[in-house]
Amino acid sequence: MSEGSVAVTEPGFPDPVGPRTANLAALLRALRAGPLSRTQLAARCELTKATVSGLLTELSERGLVRPAGMLNAGNGRPSRLVELAGDSAYGLALAVEADGFAAVATDLGGRVIAERSETADVASLGLPRSMDELALLAGEVVRADRPVGVTVSVPGLVDPAASVLRFAPALRWRDAEIADLLAARLGLPADAITVDNEANLGAIGEAVSGAGIGVRELFYLSGGMGVGGGLVVGGTILRGARGFAGEVGHLTVDPSGEQCSCGRPGCLETKAGLNAVLRNAAAPGDPLHDPALGIEGRVTLLKHRVRAGDQRAVAAVAELGIALGVAVSTVVDVLDPDAVVLGGWFAELGEWLVEPVRHELSARILGQESVCRIEVSALGTAAALRGAAHLALERLFADPTLVPEILENTAEAPA
Repeated sequence: MSEGSVAVTEPGFPDPVGPRTANLAALLRALRAGPLSRTQLAARCELTKATVSGLLTELSERGLVRPAGMLNAGNGRPSRLVELAGDSAYGLALAVEADGFAAVATDLGGRVIAERSETADVASLGLPRSMDELALLAGEVVRADRPVGVTVSVPGLVDPAASVLRFAPALRWRDAEIADLLAARLGLPADAITVDNEANLGAIGEAVSGAGIGVRELFYLSGGMGVGGGLVVGGTILRGARGFAGEVGHLTVDPSGEQCSCGRPGCLETKAGLNAVLRNAAAPGDPLHDPALGIEGRVTLLKHRVRAGDQRAVAAVAELGIALGVAVSTVVDVLDPDAVVLGGWFAELGEWLVEPVRHELSARILGQESVCRIEVSALGTAAALRGAAHLALERLFADPTLVPEILENTAEAPA
């Protein structure tokens, strides 16, 4: 996975302890974009070449960088390039959804090195058994060495500073101390584990390696069993005063509508949550309602029916597009993002959703003409895990000294 330039610093991450650590972090972040010469690194990080040489020696001794050939600019001597040693460390991304668990390990370059998933009725399992299952799944993707960081994606209201899931209606969990529970099961320090809302992580995933690359203000709209939202502004997630910003799934779109799982009437989730859409698309007992198919299987079946012209399925997706357009128009009026990305399973139906959303947006926003783009996610249902993996690695990119020096390393420093 190619990483963008977004660097997200989160509560609980180690703060650089001094100028040298900060400079090590700056070089490592610069190399995230690809191989660079010592001169290029000095210019990008506003350091002298001599300082860069010394820092590269230390990063090499920690096994984090390596030589990457020569750069011949055509004028003068060729320059030696250096790159991240991608396989020297890894981050672990974990996900909890209403219908199962997932685990992904990625190297420093963001490339997936192992992944696993498991279908389950998580609400029925309960919190302790769910943490047991998630820890077992994580054990299938970790290497012999520990991950440099772990980020857990969850659907619901998260206090990121405490790594606590405050409320997840779809899971029926409240005040779940996920970091502590997983730390005990994985044998890791609790401060190595961060917990975040899946839509926030999806927004990060799109910003660094998806449809949001190069977009300054990006709103990500995530479709799952519920509906979530995340806003990235200038490379940083906008969280709000308590960390609960972006809960667009509980924006009221029909005050007289059915009661939502959160207890309020007419939330967007009652119109755009997967179960709500499938109820509109097929009668009870239809395979579209079979939980054994999982979200992916049911959405794939829904797509086939829409393409085949099934009138009930077509009408359900059309109604979904209108509901999303109503919600997006409010988001655009309040936040004025450059782009809105339809993610999660909404991305699978993107070819039928983009135009209805654009139509509602044009009809409802306060401005005469919207310049906000409506995009389909480039990562689909993988966006939250990609964002979680990026955030897990941020712990190392914030403080490269987390990896001890390899004293027996006699390789030539890439200076």
